[in-house]
Amino acid sequence: MSKTRSPSPAQAQAVSLALAFGAAIALAQAPALAQQPAADKEKCFGVAMKGKNDCAAGPGTTCAGTSVRDYQGNSWKYVSKGTCEKTESKTSPTGFGQMKDFMEKKMEKKA
Repeated sequence: MSKTRSPSPAQAQAVSLALAFGAAIALAQAPALAQQPAADKEKCFGVAMKGKNDCAAGPGTTCAGTSVRDYQGNSWKYVSKGTCEKTESKTSPTGFGQMKDFMEKKMEKKA
């Protein structure tokens, strides 16, 4: 008959730590993988609605879903390739999305 030994508390703690570390690494890589666009998409600044951006929303924000206002000039959304500069942006100097972030013009308030 063979005897099985229980792991020591130090061994059990080391295994738990290794598993937690592995899970943390996997979770940390998930957002980077999610941000890979399809080949037919491009980043378009100034077209996302509040909280609907795909990433890059300026100081004080983290990433996707963190824009604080509609048409924020430093947040972007993926759009079909070739449509960015044809997509409406109420804060863009041209009135359309931009391929780079921009300083916003004031939006006209609805009466």
